[in-house]
Amino acid sequence: MRWLVGWSSTAAGAAVPGSAGATGYDGETVHPVGSQLLWGDPDPLWAVGDWRPDEVRVVKADAQNRIAVLGMCGASDEELRVGLFAARGGALRHLTAWPGSYTAVVQVGRRITVCGDLAGARPVFYTPWAGGTAYATAALPLADLIEANLDFGHLAALLAAPDVPAAVHDSTPYDGVRRIPPGHALILRAGSREIAGYEPVASLAVAAPPADPGAAVDAVRDALVDAVRARLAAPRHVPGTDIDPGPVPGMGPAERRAARGMPVPGIGSDLSGGPASGTLALLAAGLPGMPGTVLGHGTGAGERLLAVTFNDLAVRGREAELERAGTLAANPRLHHVVVAGGEEVLPYADLEGPLTDEPGPSLVTAARHRARLAAGSADHFTGYGARQVLDAHPARLADLLMDRKRRHLVRPVAALAKADGSVMVPARVYSAARRLARTSYRAGVDALSDRLMQRRFEEPGGAVGASLAALTWARPGPAARWLTGEALAEVSVRLQGAAGRTGVGPGQRPGDFRARAALARHAADLRVLEQAAEIRSQRLHAPFLDNQVVRACRALPEALRVQPGARAAILRSVLEGAGVGGLPAGWGAPTHASSAVAARTGLRVAADSLTALFDTPLLAEAGLVEARVVREAVRDAADGVALPLDGIADLVALELWLRRLLARRGTCWTGTPARARAVPAGIAPQGRALGAGA
Repeated sequence: MRWLVGWSSTAAGAAVPGSAGATGYDGETVHPVGSQLLWGDPDPLWAVGDWRPDEVRVVKADAQNRIAVLGMCGASDEELRVGLFAARGGALRHLTAWPGSYTAVVQVGRRITVCGDLAGARPVFYTPWAGGTAYATAALPLADLIEANLDFGHLAALLAAPDVPAAVHDSTPYDGVRRIPPGHALILRAGSREIAGYEPVASLAVAAPPADPGAAVDAVRDALVDAVRARLAAPRHVPGTDIDPGPVPGMGPAERRAARGMPVPGIGSDLSGGPASGTLALLAAGLPGMPGTVLGHGTGAGERLLAVTFNDLAVRGREAELERAGTLAANPRLHHVVVAGGEEVLPYADLEGPLTDEPGPSLVTAARHRARLAAGSADHFTGYGARQVLDAHPARLADLLMDRKRRHLVRPVAALAKADGSVMVPARVYSAARRLARTSYRAGVDALSDRLMQRRFEEPGGAVGASLAALTWARPGPAARWLTGEALAEVSVRLQGAAGRTGVGPGQRPGDFRARAALARHAADLRVLEQAAEIRSQRLHAPFLDNQVVRACRALPEALRVQPGARAAILRSVLEGAGVGGLPAGWGAPTHASSAVAARTGLRVAADSLTALFDTPLLAEAGLVEARVVREAVRDAADGVALPLDGIADLVALELWLRRLLARRGTCWTGTPARARAVPAGIAPQGRALGAGA
């Protein structure tokens, strides 16, 4: 893991002068373990973890004005200096407009500004501490600092309504540690804090001009090309050269690297056969320059881009995608590697792994991804986020009705009717979209609260049923049906408490709101995956989650988004605009069934171990579930009963995360008493958390 952590004190004398630390409750000076000091007191900032030299940059105007950028940022030092001068006057948005994925921290006198990203893949957390405010890009260090206990209401919300911002709000699994929303910045002035949005707010008085589809797709192309080019322009890394033990009888350099679990030097990409990873691989290979591995290291493939395809031998159904991946890999600038995996990398097969900052469903598939990434490059492109930023959430049909664009509903509704085979589908979908368009956000949240209290979780099946269920402001999560009544009441209390907060900006539509919430959840889960499946010295790059790409995708007209096959058509236009053609037949055809089959197969194979996991679960000790109910659900799902598999994954992942957290030893800070770590007392009774929430 890598994070930055800092502190803003209420007065210049709050920290020990020259100590490059912060003063705790007992007068001790504390600083993070394994940290690199970027600037010192009275408001210090550290970079913690295995940051590369080019990933940490600090540009100073003078002793009181400086900017730190951590991560992959395509801005030059001069551009950072110009940005610092502009930020001194209060402008923030331009700090988030450079290519890449990064976190920017600006210090102007005693004012500290920390910018989060639009997707939520690089979040910012904060907590009151010792009369000031501590902030970080990870929640666990702050939880250690304040000895935070678990926030059971947040954990219940993660299971009952993970896609509903009103339920999760700004909380984290750690009581007292807060998260700033995506698209916002944390501003600290001598310890006091303010959260400000940096994106322009839609006007209610003046309608936005209609977007031109061609120009919008061109903007997506330009943003993606800039995102890929920024990675290609960064220094190349050859991991592990400092720890290579030298020649080993019978092993070459590649075998020694694989035995150490080190990635291939240089740059590579996933190549699943789908449109997202294929677009990134072809863009990276097609841009001018030398895109791939470092000559003389690893594969010996010169400067060809390493393209990795995962072949699941335990589950069939992706043969067409694999064939398309092979056709794409015939590009002479690609070096294709196929990683085969059997039952040993099915979901739930290997549940050992490191502690992540937060829980997420990716914990049950981390070993599966690690097997693929181990064959990848030191800098590895992934297509994560493309579906969330490009596809149309079903609730966007209500947005079209609100904008009086009914004719654009014809094709998506016709596609649903064809998939379902019923002539009643158009009327049902139109009725649900119209009902949502006439429902206020507060009424939608109240309806969810009632559903949770009455335990109404039944939803129609199939593609049409999923679309109809998504045509709401808020809906229960897939694991909600297995929660206790007390846990559901906790979430209902949180929803009712959020009723006073609109949670929706001026002019925001339900479809746009739901799409942003889905993107934030996906980005948070990707962050969990990065930590759980981490390969030493490897960096995963998800350009679709870069700020500029997210902005360009949000500018796409809704009428274009909702058309069947829109994502593949947009990415095809992106590649054609970048001079890449000759895509194989069927490129972009959706294939979702194989992942569901893999999840059910993995659940069946690992049914006994999962049942044992819930013999005495911590979730039951916390009052969130009943062990007997979960064991029965696992057995039923393994036997083929139609149950929401995503809900099983949520339960297993949260149980695993709690076990790893409580088994942890040590703390992220030095100079503190031995007790200063998160959840020092273990699992506390759930009733106390519910009483506090009520």
